[in-house]
Amino acid sequence: MALLSVTSPHTYRQGNTGGLMLQVVLATVPGILALTWFFGWGVIIQMLLATVTAIASETLVLWLRKKPIAFYLQDYSAVVTAILLSIAIPPIAPWWIVVIGTSFAIICAKHLYGGLGSNPFNPAMVGYAFLLISFPLQMTLWLPAQGNFGGDTSVSELLQLIFAAADVDAYSGATPLDELKTQLGLAQTTEILTQMAVFNGAIAGAGWDWVNVAFLIGGVFLIFRGIIGWQIPLGFLLGIGLPALILHGYDMDRYASPLFHWFSGGSMLGAFFIATDPVSAATSNKGRLIYGLLIGLLIYLIRAFGGYPDAVAFAVLLLNLAAPTIDYYTQPRTYGHDKPNRGIAGKDH
Repeated sequence: MALLSVTSPHTYRQGNTGGLMLQVVLATVPGILALTWFFGWGVIIQMLLATVTAIASETLVLWLRKKPIAFYLQDYSAVVTAILLSIAIPPIAPWWIVVIGTSFAIICAKHLYGGLGSNPFNPAMVGYAFLLISFPLQMTLWLPAQGNFGGDTSVSELLQLIFAAADVDAYSGATPLDELKTQLGLAQTTEILTQMAVFNGAIAGAGWDWVNVAFLIGGVFLIFRGIIGWQIPLGFLLGIGLPALILHGYDMDRYASPLFHWFSGGSMLGAFFIATDPVSAATSNKGRLIYGLLIGLLIYLIRAFGGYPDAVAFAVLLLNLAAPTIDYYTQPRTYGHDKPNRGIAGKDH
């Protein structure tokens, strides 16, 4: 038999950026369905509005940069950014919230740095943080978890709330993390809080626990498909869970359990879909674990002692800054060398 001689590399992976992004979109479907079931069709309305805005913004910037528009739109990165941002925005937020946030994410956080592959920060989280700082009231307009696709809130009512600036006070309510921070600040205990309707969930906060379970399922799918590694999600969840376990054991009345923190807010969305962004995250295996661990730790510290009830966006953006340094000190040993090769600037080069 004749031997086939080939040159390196000897491994080949089928697929392209567009195909990988579409699998990420597919993995968000369980979480989107759960969000829609508990919080109504406003989730879908905001997602469609964000997607249209993202494609329009991407097209405009590509035209201004004299780039081939159709070629770059086919990577679907703008669609992924739009989906991740829109499902983090309250479903009854005014339409201009999602338009401003999505435009800012695509134009400023992505293309001002050179486009996909050049952005040092996660674009969706830049857009979310910009909205949270600029419009804090509109970013807290979450419906109480009702089930049955939003319960009593009809599609016509949602359209009025989103596009006609209708009064939202009669519809909006606090999330479990909001209530936890507010009520513990009023010297309530976790035992008393668990008797409130907003905390009456199977695992954690009502509705939010199943939303997080759904995103966990999507995240496991991404790991199984090889789209993301397991290191960042594991580190992320350990970073939240270990301090929560320690402080909950120290004082159960003042600190919620790890299960509550894992299955409330944007924990699973952050662990599997946001922190794992391949462009802005750490890249070495050891570095990914450290990166995820530090993000989770920051989230817990901000939740427990900071000013925001949830802190996924801020923690991810802060660790985006540290990702190059983490990679620098966690590079694997180069074959044939005793120490890692850290480049020209490193002492081990």
